[in-house]
Amino acid sequence: MNEQLSWTRDGNTLKLAGELDSETVQTLWAKRDKVMSGVQSLDLSDLSRVDTAGVALLIHLIAQARKQGTEMRLSGASDKLQTLVQLYNLPDGLLPTFASQ
Repeated sequence: MNEQLSWTRDGNTLKLAGELDSETVQTLWAKRDKVMSGVQSLDLSDLSRVDTAGVALLIHLIAQARKQGTEMRLSGASDKLQTLVQLYNLPDGLLPTFASQ
């Protein structure tokens, strides 16, 4: 059974926890406009698993923030997530560089 996805807000940082995968992304997707309002940073340090659906959601959230004039920062990405992103060979600039915690 997958660990549920949850999030908390600390100022302009949204901290994601649990699993961000094809079974859990719908929870955040349904509330993304409200949840992401004013967010400038995503803390991924408490994510235990991210799959391709999770990466796609991160890309979407970052694109939405950019449309609103915000350059999103990412922190706390696991080595596995960073490797998954590298394997996709995504165009430069699609995702911001992962900042160290």
